[in-house]
Amino acid sequence: MRIRTVKAWWVQIPIEASRQHRSDFGQLKTFDAAIVRIETDDGLVGWGEGKNAAGSAGKYGTLVALINNEIAPALIGRHAGDITAIWEMLYNGVRSELASTSGHAMPELSRRGLTIAAISAIDIALWDILGKSLNQPVWQLLGGRKAERLPAYASGGWAGVDTIGEQLASYVEAGGFKTVKMRVGAMDGAPHASAARVRAARKALGPEVEIAVDAHGTYTVADAKRFVHMVADCDLAWFEEPVIADDKRGAAEVRAAGPVPIATGESEATRFAFRELALLRAADIFQPDPGFCGGITEAMRIGAMASAFNLRFAPHLWAGAPCFFSGLHICAASPASFVIEYSLGANPMIHDLVEETVDVEDGMVAIPDAPGLGFTISESFLKKHAQSC
Repeated sequence: MRIRTVKAWWVQIPIEASRQHRSDFGQLKTFDAAIVRIETDDGLVGWGEGKNAAGSAGKYGTLVALINNEIAPALIGRHAGDITAIWEMLYNGVRSELASTSGHAMPELSRRGLTIAAISAIDIALWDILGKSLNQPVWQLLGGRKAERLPAYASGGWAGVDTIGEQLASYVEAGGFKTVKMRVGAMDGAPHASAARVRAARKALGPEVEIAVDAHGTYTVADAKRFVHMVADCDLAWFEEPVIADDKRGAAEVRAAGPVPIATGESEATRFAFRELALLRAADIFQPDPGFCGGITEAMRIGAMASAFNLRFAPHLWAGAPCFFSGLHICAASPASFVIEYSLGANPMIHDLVEETVDVEDGMVAIPDAPGLGFTISESFLKKHAQSC
């Protein structure tokens, strides 16, 4: 089961105009990701995904070039089942042999950002291959699943104060969701404008539906604290990314300022960053993105850390199929997981890129039983939307 080929594409799928929305990073007209295909010498194929941009927006030419030109050659001939060894080799770079014999990390300077995004894509694909080679779903290899279906929350909520309640109510009706998430922050301007939208949402949904909010890291510490006080009576499930991820002490300050649980982590890479969040008491909920944090291998380590610090775990899954399905397996196997993010925005990278149908019923999403990650990529659709890099 040796690695024979590694190929990455920048996949850019247009979003029809009627389903586009405007967020703090502008109007979303396409859904973008780096999608990776790894094939072994015995014909097994695994799919992975790497991310380097906010939400589904951004350019992926550099990440794809990194995977194809620098990382792929280092993987050819390696056993596809050596997942942890490959992860550490890519992370430590030229010091990988010394790090291995010494028993601790000695990473290169470029250990974060694009490098970890590339490692994430490779790691996800290798787990997919391992599951297929053993005819087992990945969750079984991670220790087994705790349930056949897990709770999901509807992620969206960009409408203005007059229609946000109607928009979120439509989510509840569409999938029976018990929890919804709406966007706040810079897209609204001042904190009081976001607070008004939150109050309108709570009034429309009543007390039975959980409401979470996501600022995408666009508040200052002072404005995040102002917002927390303004919505203190709205019984929010969590406040996601209140401030920029680089300001972990700022996040801790926001957490200490009010009663709303703080969730963060989609912009963090590796267990080392999450260790700092835990030690600083900066978060109640860890939200690593498998396509950026270091793949399935690292996400499971982060989930174990969340459990050790008595925190909860809800990976960021606004993503394409490889990342999203990875999240399903990770959550199924993690003791600290409690809910799965399900995009209610236009997401052709899940629904059109794969042959399977991904649905939520009664607020629950099914965990795949098929070998590997449990999806089938439409390679014709992928190649149709692959960009030249």
